[in-house]
Amino acid sequence: MLFSVDPASSAPLHEQVAASVRREMGAGRLRRGERLPSAKEAASLLDINLHTVLRAYQTLRDEGLIDLRRGRGAVVTAPDPTGQARLHTLVAELVAEARRVGATRDDLTQLIESEF
Repeated sequence: MLFSVDPASSAPLHEQVAASVRREMGAGRLRRGERLPSAKEAASLLDINLHTVLRAYQTLRDEGLIDLRRGRGAVVTAPDPTGQARLHTLVAELVAEARRVGATRDDLTQLIESEF
């Protein structure tokens, strides 16, 4: 599995790490029962803080996508049959882009409602 982060992005690094995992799940390259790299290993590969990776993993756990267990690591517990992981990633990217261009929450809400 490939994690990716862009330090120049306005999106927080932990959100970028979580989005990477969601993308892999959405694309079917990460399946139920597969282990994610240890937080220490991922932090080292990405050259980011260990706690950043742990926060991303906790977010994914809270979303019900992975299970975190001491000694067992992070394991994918849910496939993404409904596309929720992909949708969450797209929304996070949309919000980051809206912030980058200076759009307000109301601007973004109106835009989404007009497209819906």
